[in-house]
Amino acid sequence: MDAQELKRRYAAGERYFPAVILIGVKLIGAYMPGINLWGADLSGANLAKAKLWGADLSRANLAKANLTRANLSGVKLNEANLRGAKLNYAKLYGADLRGAYYDESTRFSKGFDPISRNMQKF
Repeated sequence: MDAQELKRRYAAGERYFPAVILIGVKLIGAYMPGINLWGADLSGANLAKAKLWGADLSRANLAKANLTRANLSGVKLNEANLRGAKLNYAKLYGADLRGAYYDESTRFSKGFDPISRNMQKF
């Protein structure tokens, strides 16, 4: 699946895309609140400024994804792979990050504490 097909299907009312392969997809500024991308492979994806509040990204592979300035409020990111991801200025209010993986190359906004959010360094 590519970015255009995902946007088209979302616009048609579909919300459930478990384990979809979207490696390197460009969804800059995409408006997809409530989308279910459980277990999806979004490694290297560009989701900068995307509006994904209330989405389910549990167990998603977001390694090296760009989530700069994305709205991830209330998003489920349980056990998601965030190694090398850019989360600078991302809105994470109410996001569930329990068990999400990060590493030295993961970039967070200034003052963000992954340990207090029950994330795991890997």
